[in-house]
Amino acid sequence: MQQQLFRPRGLTAQQSGGPLRRGRSARAAVLPMALCLLGLAASPAVQALEFGPFTLTGFIKGSLTHVSNGCENCQRDPAAGRHFIWADDVVFGREYGALTKDALQFQPTLGVNFELPQGFKLSAAYSQRWRDGEIDIIGTVYERSATLKHEYYGTVSIGNFLSRAWNRPDFPYASDVGQTAFSDSGAGYGILTKAVRYTSRDFYVADGNLVLELSYDQGNTRFKRNKPQLFEFWGLYGRGPWLVEAVVQSAKNGTPTGGFAKGPFTGLTPFPERDDPQLGGSSQGIFMLLGKYQIGTAYELSGGLRVNRWSGAYAVQTTSGPLAQWNEPFNVNWGGIDANGVPNPGYSARSTDFMLGVRKYVNPKLVGYVGLTYLGKASTDNPSERGQSNSALFASIGARYVVDGGLSVSGSLNAVSYARKGLAPLSMGSHDAFSNVDSRVANRGNWVSVEVNYQF
Repeated sequence: MQQQLFRPRGLTAQQSGGPLRRGRSARAAVLPMALCLLGLAASPAVQALEFGPFTLTGFIKGSLTHVSNGCENCQRDPAAGRHFIWADDVVFGREYGALTKDALQFQPTLGVNFELPQGFKLSAAYSQRWRDGEIDIIGTVYERSATLKHEYYGTVSIGNFLSRAWNRPDFPYASDVGQTAFSDSGAGYGILTKAVRYTSRDFYVADGNLVLELSYDQGNTRFKRNKPQLFEFWGLYGRGPWLVEAVVQSAKNGTPTGGFAKGPFTGLTPFPERDDPQLGGSSQGIFMLLGKYQIGTAYELSGGLRVNRWSGAYAVQTTSGPLAQWNEPFNVNWGGIDANGVPNPGYSARSTDFMLGVRKYVNPKLVGYVGLTYLGKASTDNPSERGQSNSALFASIGARYVVDGGLSVSGSLNAVSYARKGLAPLSMGSHDAFSNVDSRVANRGNWVSVEVNYQF
């Protein structure tokens, strides 16, 4: 069950279970403890299983979706990524229409916690996600980390964990209003693989609370010429009914991608020794603002703004023969030549995406919501069309009901409208992402979804 971000107005910290800091009003103390929970952890477990210092938490989620304009296996080369020109074509004569899809996700997290002298706490976690019985991202776990925490000095984490570019917009923003089309798109990377992170303690600033964080990821260290590196800054500020966050992620020589869809930061390809000498570098990054505003005790307004930046990535054939392999290109002018005579150049691009949503707390168990996401057109000098001229508008209306004991059910009505029929916006990792409505087949569609989620 996802925690409510704000205590209802009028409750002091003592009445809701938390201490007031000396010299602060009850209103100023609404957020301090919630801010730390938001910044340093995901939604707390409803009934964690404990074995001495070990804890086992996680979720099992099943969903069923019925789409009006779905088109299953429409792409002629289903194994090709969207930025290859031979992935553009759809199967001639393939019918599209009503389509029903189901999905099952399971993610356990094993944690261990130790109390150390002088107020330090040491913890470690291992987490993996399975989707429809298979590992979600082959070769990558969701978390494999160790963390040292102190109330005054802050928190240091090392290892493999989620980036703020994904887990902050996902929860508590996009997932609250049915808009994972926002959190799962863009030019950010979702999972840091060989990273170190420092998170400050909660500072009291201008009658509010401030948390700052810096992360660094070195990616696949077997690359020597095109060394990967990623920097990410995250800041969170809360005051009264306001919660505002900023995320800046700048990455170099990761796998070029649009619509990161939880993608890990590793390197240009999975084969550093073979491909490193053949490839040129690439970079991408985001700037994102997120905000929530509590309106009384019944309504909550959420919003997000993200600016995406890609350097582009030239298409390079890394092996020859009938099963030739390529790097992962981005925004390529296929058949073109750059000023130095190099074929298939990749072009830089920028785009801007928005999200807006409202939640209403009907009662302690029932929450209703409406949400919108706009994935914008891109600005680029690429003379060929790779999706930069398209945009997408996603809309959802739905409700979530907490049954008890970690079980919740939800349902939603959703729609997508593309500005034009053709290649999807560059923010999207595939042409039918988030909706199963392929932009090359139909310029609009709708779907209904139901979901059962059990958290332990």
